[in-house]
Amino acid sequence: MPELPEVETTVRGLEPVLKGETIQRVTLHRGDLRRPFPEGLGQRLTGATVTGMGRRAKYGLIETNRGDTLIFHLGMSGRWRIDPGEIGKHDHMVLETQQHRLALNDPRRFGSVDLVPTAEVSAWAPFVALGPEPLGPDFNAAHLARVFKDRIAPVKALLLDQRVVAGLGNIYVCEALYIARIAPTREGGSISKARLEKLVAAIRDVLESAIRAGGSTIRDYARPDGELGYFAKEWRVYGREGEPCGCGGLVERRIDSGRSTFWCPACQK
Repeated sequence: MPELPEVETTVRGLEPVLKGETIQRVTLHRGDLRRPFPEGLGQRLTGATVTGMGRRAKYGLIETNRGDTLIFHLGMSGRWRIDPGEIGKHDHMVLETQQHRLALNDPRRFGSVDLVPTAEVSAWAPFVALGPEPLGPDFNAAHLARVFKDRIAPVKALLLDQRVVAGLGNIYVCEALYIARIAPTREGGSISKARLEKLVAAIRDVLESAIRAGGSTIRDYARPDGELGYFAKEWRVYGREGEPCGCGGLVERRIDSGRSTFWCPACQK
């Protein structure tokens, strides 16, 4: 599933071709993705000018001058294609401006598209309970110490809880815990403030590195320009089961709640 760096990369790729442009035509090639497209979507977007782009957690935001914000989620396999040579069978929504054609491609149709009044975006149901953005000023060791206090749940599970921090996914949590040398199974409430400081720094580092690399290419993900993200080449622990760690140990893999966890028991405590 595209995670925060992939969505951030997508938004940054769309911004130069969408911001300030007027949407001249909207074409829907089916009635739904994970759920139906919003009623009146084409009418509300046609003729609207894009005034801003953003991201919240794993959602991309496209604001218009009509007081609406298009909110998209890429699901398991979604991506935007800029100026595709042909419209394919998985290009389910197409936006056209005077200069460009943008197609939302989603083979598995686990993604979603919503249209929300811009003034109500922060109160939109999926956003209400979200924790702070991991690259924002409200995410720090003090926040983690507060939400981890007396918690016996494993730290990895806590970091994947979107109410604790918004947008973190399996790959980047594994990587950050490895950088911080914290075992994914360690009880959240047992981690010292000093180690939480290192964890926050590790989370920021791995996300910023992944964004610079254009994200990680998992299955069908690609950037809007068609290029593949190459952060997977920089993975320190994820997907490296049985490979040696720099500490002399071996990377192991375990299954937690149906997800693969990669870690080094020798140096992550």
